Amino acid sequence: MEIEATWYCGYCGEENSSVVDITAGDEQTFVEDCSVCCNPNTLHIAVDRDNEDVDIEAEYEG
Repeated sequence: MEIEATWYCGYCGEENSSVVDITAGDEQTFVEDCSVCCNPNTLHIAVDRDNEDVDIEAEYEG
């Protein structure tokens, strides 16, 4: 099951969205480029399966 979630770029602060596969685990980390400034961000994802909610914390990769 996939859920779309919003995160803010660690470089420019612009809003981005990502699709998260909640079946991949309750704690996930991956790198995704900002759709505005193209800089890489490390995304730390926490999944609440009971509420089908996703929390994403982004930090700049570097």
